Amino acid sequence: MTPSEPGLAPDTSGAAAEVLVGGGTHGDRPRRRGVRTGARGRVPLPLLLPALVGLAFLLLPLIALLVRAPWRSLPDQLTSTEVWQALQLSLICATSATVVSLVLGVPLAWLLARVDFPGRGFVRALVTLPLVLPPVVGGVALLLALGRNGVVGQFLDSSFGITLPFTTAGVVVAESFVAMPFLVISVEGTLRAADPRYEEAATTLGASRFTAFRRVTLPLIAPGIAAGSVLAWARALGEFGATITFAGNFPGRTQTMPLAVYLALQSDPAAAIALSLVLLAVSIAVLAGLRDRWMTAS
Repeated sequence: MTPSEPGLAPDTSGAAAEVLVGGGTHGDRPRRRGVRTGARGRVPLPLLLPALVGLAFLLLPLIALLVRAPWRSLPDQLTSTEVWQALQLSLICATSATVVSLVLGVPLAWLLARVDFPGRGFVRALVTLPLVLPPVVGGVALLLALGRNGVVGQFLDSSFGITLPFTTAGVVVAESFVAMPFLVISVEGTLRAADPRYEEAATTLGASRFTAFRRVTLPLIAPGIAAGSVLAWARALGEFGATITFAGNFPGRTQTMPLAVYLALQSDPAAAIALSLVLLAVSIAVLAGLRDRWMTAS
């Protein structure tokens, strides 16, 4: 409260405002409690109805998948040769793509977060482009770059005899292309939140920049790397468009679980539902593993 001038009433507007927002002398904690209490009340119908429709729109397909699932024949479906091949190949390729994303994505995230160079914003936009790029377009781009007649692929084929399209390695390449941005974004955000003074202190004590990164930065950003790895692995496991365009759909060689679902839906819907349930379980497990990062209140 500011001192009042002679002959004037004391100015209590500031104190009244503090009382109204739950502040005053009680600090920030009562202020937040007062705001939350005021926000509670009857939900407006124009907001409630669209919210319920949106929730039903998102949940109804998943519920239908569970209702129509062949629970009795599910063990036989999941142990069939075709399903097991697709499941095994998907796990191997998704894990390999995650390793590739870690090896290449963590240094890239560090570069974007710690090094100030011209065009950094443009490079960051290019890195995140696969997030919004249609996967089929990404597969076509990979063919034009790494195909047998591609910009780089023809050199790999003629000089080293390496052919990536329509091979298991091609599946890993396609999945890495679409999954790496998830890891880069997660790790870069963690790096920006980490205090760079720890690295600076390590360098002033004689450590090289790489040693500071390996001994100081990596332990600090380990949770972000773990979260990004889980996201990248889940994205690689569910990849369809780029994989079928760049690697094809050959059982036992390039047919991953999403491709097997698409093929089985035309001839064996029960197998397609069984594979879909596996992918649904993986998605739920990913959300459960990241609940502390996304689903808790700040």
